[in-house]
Amino acid sequence: MNSNEPDAAKTAPAELTAASAVPELETGTCLGPYEIVGLIGAGGMAEVYRARDPRLGREVAIKVLPSALSTDRDRLRRFEQEARAVAALNHPNIVAIHDIGTHGEAPYVVMELLEGVTVRAGCVAERYRWQRHSLGPGTWRRGWRPHRQRASSTGT
Repeated sequence: MNSNEPDAAKTAPAELTAASAVPELETGTCLGPYEIVGLIGAGGMAEVYRARDPRLGREVAIKVLPSALSTDRDRLRRFEQEARAVAALNHPNIVAIHDIGTHGEAPYVVMELLEGVTVRAGCVAERYRWQRHSLGPGTWRRGWRPHRQRASSTGT
């Protein structure tokens, strides 16, 4: 990463980072048929919740674009574009998208819930090894963040 490039989280307007830092959904809230169990994490663009799908009897992850950000057309477009792009892929290292919807003004994406730890909780050296292997020497993906990556219990 070029040290001269600003970190998006540091340069985002205060009202956007503050809006996404506070979870909007309480435990027990329903988004369509899904019941929120708890917050998994929040970032600059979205909040991710653990939820229960009573129809299929499974837990899922729900990524929600906060209503404070859903009025920003560019963010909404990127959120929807990401959901469509991931839904078009089928790979063991990419989460499966199960559903999309809206809760009030806030769009959400329902995906498989991956148990495990974030890469941030793992070894920093492993991050660099993985990135060198996947992107090639001297290549750095600007949007890569360790907290966005998950390792399953089998280490994949």
